[in-house]
Amino acid sequence: MPRPVPKPSREEKRQMRSASRLFAVQALFQMEQSGAGMDRVREEFETHRFGREMDGDTYQEGDVDLFRATLSKAIEAQAEIDQATDRALVERWPLGKIDPTLRALFRAAGAEIMGKGTPPKVVITEYVDVAKAFFPDGKESRFVNAVLDHMAREIQPEAFAG
Repeated sequence: MPRPVPKPSREEKRQMRSASRLFAVQALFQMEQSGAGMDRVREEFETHRFGREMDGDTYQEGDVDLFRATLSKAIEAQAEIDQATDRALVERWPLGKIDPTLRALFRAAGAEIMGKGTPPKVVITEYVDVAKAFFPDGKESRFVNAVLDHMAREIQPEAFAG
């Protein structure tokens, strides 16, 4: 009889959600750069990245449900998310001129903000951390914070009332 697998702790669940957000940004980036469809990229990530070792690195286990929901919503509502991102950017920085990694990040974060399952302030903090992973100098993370704050206040103003 197989031994029961212990349930992840609260901290392990938080780390899994964080990993899923990072994976979602990477997957959206890959889809844009390669032209590959969501199903193929999602399957690749779930099979080869979640908790797997690749090129000597061991990837964190991810929250599959959050990963799938974020990707699906980002694709389904991409036009709406991109419009909200454009409104949050200053005029001389249209979304098309933004680094493709940041574009993927804004789409993933926008999808989560629209989903309303996680408080916007938590989503912002999480994706600022993702930005720091890709851009360690800090400039981009401050930019991400400002854009996501603007987007969240537009998409979920009730979360900021009071």
